[in-house]
Amino acid sequence: MYGNDRFRGEVTGKLCEIANSITVRSSNVKPQGFSGNLHIVSYKGFETERKMETRLAKALARAGISSRRKAEELIKQGLVTVNGRVITEPGTVIDPDSDVVRVSGNPIYRERSVYVLLNKPAGYISSVKDERGRKTVLDLLPEVKERLFPVGRLDYDTRGLLLLTNDGEFANLMSHPRYHIAKVYHARCRGKVAQDAIKKLQQGILLDGVPTLPARVKVLKRSKQDTLLEIELHEGRKRQIKRMLLEVGHPVIELMRVRFGPLDLKGVPEGEYRLLTRDEVETMKNLALGMVGSRYRPGGKSST
Repeated sequence: MYGNDRFRGEVTGKLCEIANSITVRSSNVKPQGFSGNLHIVSYKGFETERKMETRLAKALARAGISSRRKAEELIKQGLVTVNGRVITEPGTVIDPDSDVVRVSGNPIYRERSVYVLLNKPAGYISSVKDERGRKTVLDLLPEVKERLFPVGRLDYDTRGLLLLTNDGEFANLMSHPRYHIAKVYHARCRGKVAQDAIKKLQQGILLDGVPTLPARVKVLKRSKQDTLLEIELHEGRKRQIKRMLLEVGHPVIELMRVRFGPLDLKGVPEGEYRLLTRDEVETMKNLALGMVGSRYRPGGKSST
């Protein structure tokens, strides 16, 4: 026993000696042909050089090209080159500071991350461009110079809260079905919606052979001609609310998204926007990862 204790003590002491002799510093001296960032790990005069590397699809997402899933598709289609060589494997590791990456022949640049909350009016497409020449949500953001894209979409005639960003990872967290972030809508539909129809909406409606997730439905106003409902969803299928209400016999007249997770439209008039704060961005990320509840409302801090 004594021998084992003594051996463990000697090993522990040696590890402490090694840890105390290790230094990490930045280096301005770089090998020929290398232009990336270096960190020098030094122990008793021995130095190793390490590049700051990342996966190719992640680098494209961070550059605001697209979400990571879309970036993986672009890579598989052979549209991405690294230092002039076509790459088709999304997991390829690159150094974004030194490697030259192009998408369809265009070089990518790292931008500051921007997160926008827009109060979208009707009559705008939730897209970067439209083949039919219609106005897009980017036309509402002339002052923003970064290359933004919508997080998910709102239909042409749907109003309300829409997020835009150039951070592909954030967009994926906000829009991927597995994260189930709550989205709240106000829907004015034709006719007087009865309680049995509301119960069907709450329990789930069969769309394309797959039932929707349970929804929270509240009547805000009801008359013989129309009904105003508040509907909270935890998924985002294409035209989901319109299709759900049509299935129960009450076509949508007007639709507006009023909340996305803890974010709402307070202080943002229709057609206007604001930047999310750092606190709000982190809260939304934590919400997607299940670290906070969907009704948590962040306090405003410094802008991102």
